[in-house]
Order: sequence, then structure tokens, then C-alpha cells
Amino acid sequence: MPASSPRTASYEAAPNIALVKYWGVRDESLALPYNSSISVTLDRLRTRTTVSFDPSLAEDTFRLNGRPAPPKALASVSELLDRVRAAAGTPDRASVDSTNNFPTASGLASSASGFAALAGASTAAAGLAWSPRKVSQLARFGSGSACRSVFGGFVEWRAGTRADGRDCYARPLFGEGHWPALRDLVLLLDDAPEKEVRSAVAMQSTVATSPEYSRRQQELPDRIRRIRRAIATRDAARLFPLIMEECDSFRAVCETTRPPLDYLTSTSRTLLAEVRALNEEAGRPVAGYTHDAGAHLHVFVLDRDAAAVRRRLGKVPKVRQTLLLRPGPGGRRTTGGAR
Repeated sequence: MPASSPRTASYEAAPNIALVKYWGVRDESLALPYNSSISVTLDRLRTRTTVSFDPSLAEDTFRLNGRPAPPKALASVSELLDRVRAAAGTPDRASVDSTNNFPTASGLASSASGFAALAGASTAAAGLAWSPRKVSQLARFGSGSACRSVFGGFVEWRAGTRADGRDCYARPLFGEGHWPALRDLVLLLDDAPEKEVRSAVAMQSTVATSPEYSRRQQELPDRIRRIRRAIATRDAARLFPLIMEECDSFRAVCETTRPPLDYLTSTSRTLLAEVRALNEEAGRPVAGYTHDAGAHLHVFVLDRDAAAVRRRLGKVPKVRQTLLLRPGPGGRRTTGGAR
């Protein structure tokens, strides 16, 4: 291939939903989190990104869902591309074309799948034969949770303790087929706004101002062990209450941040109450809710209960759509451009 030709690669990745949340970094320059986290990579929801390094370009360009991306989004993409350029020893600018098949900036982890896909596509286009772990470590500089979307199934992002961050990385815990009966009921809401404050900024406000943050950090190691054990043994009766406890803890530190971070709408809160009521009526943990920094909800259920839970929660006013998902595959190279 002539040296002057564009070098192109495409990669797709899925969002993940954290069962144990990462919220706050101990070193912003290295993107090192205060605590480890555990997530599930989802099927069917995908970001596909194509990157072309082209010596004829004067600057980077970024199209998101068919339109030029806002300047702040382009700046974040260029920052990650600068790391790739430095590693590959190339000055070439790049065109980036990315498409999500789900809502952007609404709490469905579009930044996670987006930067995982960008990391995979850009390193491949630059000719860097990096391992998935190394691609994952790059992705976290765009969005912390993106490091988990490189892998499929159940994933742990280890916070590490080293100042240089060498022991901070994501790793697969259990593959996408580990728990065939587990389902994630995603509830998309009509009244879910786009986030006004980026999570990277909001979480550092929480670290600095929430009186609940230090207590949460003390509780997390034991909660992580218990959640990891419940996943390993496929024990829904233990897992569902634990992920609700974790979600409530995350929400408490957000809501006690100054100024408060309130990501939920009245519909979100109605759904949380419905899940609690459903479990009380059944006399057992039928479902477990969680959410990230957004109004849309994830409700984990077993396949045997999924249809009934979906019917009940789908009747709540302003629930626009329900998606029943499984644990899905990790990121992968693709052929062709973004779509």
C-alpha cells in the first residue's frame, strides 16, 4: 500500500452496565479509579466505529450518528487519537465515523462502547498489533468504563494500587454464556434527558463534596466479593438484592454531592418502587434494578420471570420501549464502514 494512502479499520463494541459502579478517579492523568468495578457487557446494543488515518487531512474529523459531532466530543476523540499517534509514530490526522444503535448520552453507556470501539479501530488502523488488555487500557483514557466494553460477558475492572497504574486493567471474569438464564430488561423512558454534566466531571465533584463517599469506599470490597461469588454460582436470590444495594449506594453519593446529582426522573423512581413491590409480593428476589448516570433503568431477571416483569413494568406511563437483553460478546474488528 502506498505510504500516502489512508489506513482504515473498523471495530464494534457494546455498552456495559455496571453491577458495581466506578465513580471517581484517584489519578486523573492516568485514569485510575478509586475502586474496582464489575459489569455485564450487553448483546444487541452496539457502537460501530471506522477510523481512517489520512496524511491529506489537516485536522481530525468526527461524525456521530451521521452528523458532525460537537466540538467537545471531537476534542475527546482527538485526545485519544493523540495517544495512538504517539504509540505508532505517525503525525497523520484521522477521520472518525461512529454510529450507535441506541440512545446517546442518556445513561446507556454510549461513551463506554464508543471509546472501546474508537480504541479498537484506531490502534488497528495505525498498525498497532495490541492485545485486548492493552486496547482496554487505552480505552479508559476516553471513558473509564470503556475498558470493560472491550471484553464480553462479566468483566472486572481492577483498580490496582500502583501509582503508575500498571496493575489497573479490565479482565473477563465469566464468558457471555456463563449464565444462560440471566436477562437484563432495559427500560427506555420518554422523559430521560441527555446528561448536562459529563460523568468524568460529575464524579470528581462527588469525591470532593459527598459526605457518603468515604463510607461507600469502605463498603465496596466486601460487596464486590459477594457479587462476584453470586455471579460465579449463578445465584439470583443473592445477586439481585446486592445489585440494588449497590445501586442505592451509588445514588446516595450522587444525591449528596454539592450541588446534587439527580439522574432519575419521576418515571425512574416509580419503576424502582415497582421492582421493590414486585419482590415483596413474590416473597423472593424476582428482579434487581440498577442504573448508571442516567434515567433509563436496567432490571435483571431470570428467563422464567422475564415476560411477567416486562409486562408489569412496561405498563408504567412514559416507558417508551423495553429491551430484553442477554450478556453479550466483547469488541471485535469488523469489515466495512460505520453504519
